[in-house]
Amino acid sequence: MQWKGETVKFLLAAINAKFIHSNPAIYSLRAYAGEELQQYIELAEYTINQPVPEILADLYRRDPDVIGFSCYIWNWRCVQELLRELPKLLPDTSVWLGGPEVSYYPENIVADYPFVKGIMVGEGETVFRKLMEYYTYQGTEPFYLKDVPGLYLRSGYTRPQKPAELSAIPFLYRDLTPFSNRILYYETSRGCPYRCSYCLSSIDKTVRFRDIGIVKQELQYFLDHRVKQVKFIDRTFNCSHEHGTEIWKYLYEHDNGVTNFHFEISADILREDEIALLNKLRPGLAQLEIGVQSTNPETLRAICRNTDIEKLEANVAAIRRGNNIHQHLDLIAGLPYEGYESFGHSFDRVYRMKPEQLQLGFLKVLKGSPMYEKAEEYGIVYTDKPPYEVLYTKWLSYEDVLRLKGIEEMVELYYNSSQFTHTLPLLETVFSSPFAMFEALADFYREKGYFINSPSRGYRYHVILEFACKYDGDREYVYRELLTYDMYLRENLKSRPDFAKDPVPYKERIRSFFRESGRQRNLTHLEPFAYPVWDLEAVKAGERNEREVFVLFDYARRSPLTYEADTERLPEL
Repeated sequence: MQWKGETVKFLLAAINAKFIHSNPAIYSLRAYAGEELQQYIELAEYTINQPVPEILADLYRRDPDVIGFSCYIWNWRCVQELLRELPKLLPDTSVWLGGPEVSYYPENIVADYPFVKGIMVGEGETVFRKLMEYYTYQGTEPFYLKDVPGLYLRSGYTRPQKPAELSAIPFLYRDLTPFSNRILYYETSRGCPYRCSYCLSSIDKTVRFRDIGIVKQELQYFLDHRVKQVKFIDRTFNCSHEHGTEIWKYLYEHDNGVTNFHFEISADILREDEIALLNKLRPGLAQLEIGVQSTNPETLRAICRNTDIEKLEANVAAIRRGNNIHQHLDLIAGLPYEGYESFGHSFDRVYRMKPEQLQLGFLKVLKGSPMYEKAEEYGIVYTDKPPYEVLYTKWLSYEDVLRLKGIEEMVELYYNSSQFTHTLPLLETVFSSPFAMFEALADFYREKGYFINSPSRGYRYHVILEFACKYDGDREYVYRELLTYDMYLRENLKSRPDFAKDPVPYKERIRSFFRESGRQRNLTHLEPFAYPVWDLEAVKAGERNEREVFVLFDYARRSPLTYEADTERLPEL
């Protein structure tokens, strides 16, 4: 059945993980379809946190002739629920699916969901444009769905599609209204030269780049509009040194002082000139996501990652010395040849690289990836439903996975929150390794029945103090001061934490300081310290201040990298 061009309504629906996320796929499909066809296309974005009946009601009210769902591991369960209910409410609406979750083994999906007309396989722009031409066709010669390349129909695959020319895809953000308070995703390349067996990008080893002249114009648009954050979705941004350097150089020369750009890179292939350029960027202009995944050589070989860990360590350290770039390092638990003890070694090695964030993730066995094909060989057992996360392997038991889940939560609460930057380094010295510390902390939470997601701001501070007293009770007063320092670094508190010292003996000196200095009390805080909590080595050595030193926390002046308040020590006060 075909619709007349003047009546068809094709709705592209995206169900995102969070409101702050946007879905560049549906915007790209609409843009690539061209102005003539865009009049027939509507977009709808939802989140997985919305009740399915609410999404279903909105789809019903929109009353489209055709719906296309963008399918990923995070929204596939929600889409499946909708596919079961839509035929009851919109029996005459055709449904198409696309995205990585449905591009592999599509025959199983169309068998499970008779209501689905077909699947757009792989890269979608050229396929969708041809599909729109089919639905709006006004010619006299026959035009059948089997003539549209890149589809899977109930009769099987149509002919292969040609990849889209990246430079021909229109810029998605000429109208920023739909993206207010959202992260903008931006793409300058597709494909990846590496063969990581857990990643779908390993299937397309050819890398295509958007014309650098076009890229610079679009970057300038972001800069001119003072967009808060742009996340590059290039799989390995620096796989072309020339392409990556041109972009970093442009951002350095045209920085607007506001916009942050996020890049996913391979750190071990960075050159000295690239690191020197990165070290010159404004603090907060760039953040780097670096996939380490494991430091076990046998594991790296098994997953086809030819990472030079020593070079990666050296380059991460060189970037850190610039004190201007947020580095986010990733590990994956559940990989071949990596058991609990081996993962602990990988964790400790990456932790000692001192990233701003350490992401402890768990293997997802994605359909279509090489890991999917070898899962049985490796004894990898994973959940049947998305996100297809590892349950256990030959080397890692389910009990081990559960322990690592607890450690992951502790790392999120106490390390990645950046709220304990002075407390944790001292506490680490009590344990054989950082991994052992987070392991003990996870056990402590579980044994005490403490809440992971407490709404109380100070809850985790009290728990870590209790934990520190259990393992290092002789230095309780030091930990109280470290926690006080950490808390005031991050927050301009209205109420004083109850683990801080009694302020009464210092009130007159504090009043006198603000009266004589003219500093604004609502934008600053003054706190006395008996220990040099700002100097870890001195604290480790057991040093005390000769007399209590007052520290002024200035919340009008924060670090653009860590968001910590500026501090000024006033020993003469």
